[in-house]
Amino acid sequence: MRSMRELITLSTDYLEKRGVAHPRREAEELLAHLLNKKRLELYFDYDAPLQEKEVTAYRERIKRKGDKEPLAYILGEMPFLELTLKVTKDVLIPRHETEILADLVSKQLGDASIHIWDLCCGSGCLGLSIKRRHPQAEVTLSDVSKEALAVAKENASLNHLDVTFLEGDLLAPFSGKADVILCNPPYVTEEEYETLEDEVRLFEPKLALVGGTDFYARLEWELPPYLNDNAKLFFEIGAGQKEALEELFKASHWTQKRCEKDWSGNDRFFFLEYRKGF
Repeated sequence: MRSMRELITLSTDYLEKRGVAHPRREAEELLAHLLNKKRLELYFDYDAPLQEKEVTAYRERIKRKGDKEPLAYILGEMPFLELTLKVTKDVLIPRHETEILADLVSKQLGDASIHIWDLCCGSGCLGLSIKRRHPQAEVTLSDVSKEALAVAKENASLNHLDVTFLEGDLLAPFSGKADVILCNPPYVTEEEYETLEDEVRLFEPKLALVGGTDFYARLEWELPPYLNDNAKLFFEIGAGQKEALEELFKASHWTQKRCEKDWSGNDRFFFLEYRKGF
């Protein structure tokens, strides 16, 4: 019977030869999840033997990782701020940048019972994390993908969050007015898509990635009838898109425009407000 130490050593070598970044960490994460342990807990019993069925299951996961499949898809779940989210190939894997966005949004919201719409919700990470921190808010999540919406619904249930879901393209399924708009739309250009690393391009849904600035242009045109006065808008944007969004939202009813940076120093978040009658 093979020990954890032996399996991790062999798996690290295999993943390294397959060009996987951080091979040892990935090998340890996969084994820890399989054994229902934290990664560091593996070291407490590093020479313990594994059952044959555990070895077989681990090898299958290592092979998937060697084929460049993202860790989150292999594990089927991932943490996002205070939440644990189910993740499938029907949704984009939540990024750390979106955790930053959720933090920034949360700091802008008070305790009032406001209407928050999360457009292009994917796994639901953004809207659900805001609902967790602001339970008094009425949060509605939407997506054009029926499959993605099913994942978001499951995540709401898993995290015991009471929100509303709508299926449709951007604002098509909505009625009424919102106080806050959250949107992390597909913003990668076709040219950028071809240069993405294999883990992203070969596994994550292209529908959730590629859009350039098209979605923002639609939002600029379509949003006003759906907004209460002084509504706040929070977008995640692609690197280098700041100027394009400033041009798109140049009408006088769009005010308080500003960009925030991600941890890499890139302009990643575009915030603005809506004023009626301007």
